[in-house]
Amino acid sequence: MKLVIYTDGGARGNPGPAGIGVVIGDDYEHGEYIGETTNNVAEYKALVLAIKKAKSLYKEHLSTLDLEIRMDSELIVKQMKGEYKVKNEGLRPLFLEVQKHIPEFHHVSFHHIPREKNSHADALVNKALDNR
Repeated sequence: MKLVIYTDGGARGNPGPAGIGVVIGDDYEHGEYIGETTNNVAEYKALVLAIKKAKSLYKEHLSTLDLEIRMDSELIVKQMKGEYKVKNEGLRPLFLEVQKHIPEFHHVSFHHIPREKNSHADALVNKALDNR
């Protein structure tokens, strides 16, 4: 079973007011204001939420579930693939949180996509920021 997840995070200013957006297949979408932080922290927080929500939504199928995570943060995709080291100490706990959950799924892949292909998750971020 394959599940496509879109995540996005953003801050207006860097750091600044920040929000996250998550779209999990056709079953779940969520946007949330997360306070003042950086773009990269917001991106990671969206990813953490997505992984945890996928676990709770599909807990009976984790061992057969393939996650395809699509995000427009090239930095985080490359860190998750092991192509870049996580040098920022503020990002390390979020990276480790995601890594902790990955073995519970059959397979998890990360894909960098252009921002225009991530419009649904991006709209959730902007709506959360506009409504804060």
